[in-house]
Amino acid sequence: MTEPKTTDHPIPSPSPSSGAAAAHLPAVWQTQVEAQLAPDETLLACLETDLDERLRFAAGMLVLTDQRLLAKTADTASWQSYPCRAGLRLTRRDHAGVGSLELFDENGRLAIWRYTLGGDITAGRLIDQFARQIEFRTTGHAPYKPVQALCPNCDMPLPAGQDECPNCNRENLTPPSTWTLLRLWRFARPYRWQLLAGFILSLASTAATLVPPYLTMPLMDKVLIPFQNGQPIDSTQVALYLSGLLAAALLAWGLGWARTYILALVSERIGRDLRTTTYEHLLKLSQEYFGGKRTGDLMARIGSETDRINLFISLHFLDFATDVLMITMTAAILVSINPWLALVTLLPLPVIAFLIHMVREKLRTGFERADRIWAEVTNVLADTIPGIRVVKAFAQEHREAARFRAANQHNLEINDKVNKIWSMFGPTVTLLTEIGLLVIWAFGIWQISQHEISVGVLTAFLAYIGRFYTRLDSMSRIVSVTQRAAAGTKRIFDILDHVSSVPEPVNPVHLEKVAGCIELRDVGFRYGTRSVARNISLTIEPGEMVGLVGHSGSGKSTMVNLICRFYDVTEGAILIDGVDIRSLPVAEYRRHIGLVLQEPFLFFGTIAENIAYGKPEATREEIIAAARAAHAHEFILRLPQGYDSLVGERGQALSGGERQRISIARALLIDPKILILDEATSSVDTTTEKEIQKALDNLVRGRTTIAIAHRLSTLRNANRLIVLDRGDLVEVGSHDELMAKEGHYYQLYQAQARNAEEESEADAPYSGSSGKRDDENDQGAHKA
Repeated sequence: MTEPKTTDHPIPSPSPSSGAAAAHLPAVWQTQVEAQLAPDETLLACLETDLDERLRFAAGMLVLTDQRLLAKTADTASWQSYPCRAGLRLTRRDHAGVGSLELFDENGRLAIWRYTLGGDITAGRLIDQFARQIEFRTTGHAPYKPVQALCPNCDMPLPAGQDECPNCNRENLTPPSTWTLLRLWRFARPYRWQLLAGFILSLASTAATLVPPYLTMPLMDKVLIPFQNGQPIDSTQVALYLSGLLAAALLAWGLGWARTYILALVSERIGRDLRTTTYEHLLKLSQEYFGGKRTGDLMARIGSETDRINLFISLHFLDFATDVLMITMTAAILVSINPWLALVTLLPLPVIAFLIHMVREKLRTGFERADRIWAEVTNVLADTIPGIRVVKAFAQEHREAARFRAANQHNLEINDKVNKIWSMFGPTVTLLTEIGLLVIWAFGIWQISQHEISVGVLTAFLAYIGRFYTRLDSMSRIVSVTQRAAAGTKRIFDILDHVSSVPEPVNPVHLEKVAGCIELRDVGFRYGTRSVARNISLTIEPGEMVGLVGHSGSGKSTMVNLICRFYDVTEGAILIDGVDIRSLPVAEYRRHIGLVLQEPFLFFGTIAENIAYGKPEATREEIIAAARAAHAHEFILRLPQGYDSLVGERGQALSGGERQRISIARALLIDPKILILDEATSSVDTTTEKEIQKALDNLVRGRTTIAIAHRLSTLRNANRLIVLDRGDLVEVGSHDELMAKEGHYYQLYQAQARNAEEESEADAPYSGSSGKRDDENDQGAHKA
């Protein structure tokens, strides 16, 4: 269904013709709505409803004009009209995928309209326009409403004064604080002595750079000015002062080099530890965390954010510390030389401090916002590049280019706002320092005329002031870098502060040997408030093979996720050999589980590396033995480099059946006691399925096996079948037992048999044997 469009006129609005307003309606409603509108009536918003009172799909329409609310549903023969007046109230709520709009007056509810949540954004706009109309009717004047910007992703109106959509960005949007940078001490602590050495070197090099201006004062007063007055130059004094200037310069250079080198080494190690710790913590988080995150965003955090923090620690933090030391020492020297001239010198400091305070918060929140928007650009790349075959197959290159262009444009707009603030701040600080320099010239000349200071003192002052204001300007400019680093640190610690919903046990239990007995005791599980599994009790004996069957959404994958402990049960418990799996170390427990998925995932690397992924120390003989058992050895040898052939990104260089057999070999190599097959043969052809089935026969032998399959014929070797329906365990038994009950399994089997028969009859004209049925699948289903 095409999403309805709305107009967004100010109130009161000009009165366009009915035809112009109706152009914003879905075509099927234009004629009906135009017939209802008066000549002077303006359409403001509309919502196409698609559910009736009994939640059945039925078309309806809500139309808001500048005079009334019009409604037409499948339950009403004519249009209903509700004139806009004070006291009316329109509310919106949603529950279990169904949205509702309710109209109230002083006496209670007047009407209710329901729709699927695809129209939720349009409903929000209609409510906004309705509220404006009622306010206009109540107060007599139109409220000032600036035109709202729209989110480039979901087209939802953005909150006033905000650049981010709360609908798209559901992460905690707590503004970052500069104090967040102090949390980096956790990573800097191991290098505290190197940092202390760097600080001492910074102190010494800063002191060395303050020596030359101090030496220029006696050089001017005792050598150059007396020479202008006719006295001969004392070459000894000149040599002494010049030697002091050279020695100070060399000392400052050496100390500065040592300081920069040490802190650069420290920052790289802090960055390495930060990346490693974040990535390791990320790997420990549950599947639930990754379900709500974008790949590009996580990559940007671990990559670009840590690089930005590195740069801050190695260069900008060093510069900031040096600037503070330089300003402090310079101020002390100026006061010691001439307090009144020093006071004039320090006059711009309060103004600059006030400016820094004013822009700091805006810069910090702006930079964090820019980082998140940049992650959106990365997300488009992370989506498109791995899925390039789908993009090209459906000829959606222009669409993806437009999506990238929109994200890139959004990134530009956010950065333009930050740069607008920063571009005003920097030149203002420069202007204040230039004015301060002119004031010092004027005051210094006046003091010389009053014989209160010498020319040498003013010269030294100006030399110090040049350095003082240069450092002050540099320190003010570091505000943007500091706030950007604070924003990046906050995004890194958002990951580190997240606690896994599948925690490690406090007092872990270690199983020396696993037999493979799985017991589910009154297991229940919820996704948020939605219950997807309830009161499931089941025992699977060691070495037994059970099949999970049921319609899509019945809870088969949920049960597998719980057994693998990708999620933890919300009710009951799952036990392995009588031990609650929550008391076992997660990694240690999962080493006993082999998983073969419907869509096998291969990493970029060689065939041998992918087979040995679960057991990196495996010998080449063990890898070949696993490949032989998986019926993969023959096709591997046909590859150009055999087991050393690269499989490409996600295994794209191989066919689906070849990737599946490599995943089976990967599971065989670790020799798991528990095996889980998730639709392992559903996406391959019949010939490949037979090869994979032979490999699976080798794989399941002697192991506790749980197999998920929609095609019941693939479960012919199962000892028992577990039938699930909407999260409930409804039947357990063999094929013959369940068929005799004529319950859920019987109905599922009969439906598959009918589908197989219809497909067989449809294929008959093309097979050359009219009316001939392929009984192989049907016989296989009976054997299940």
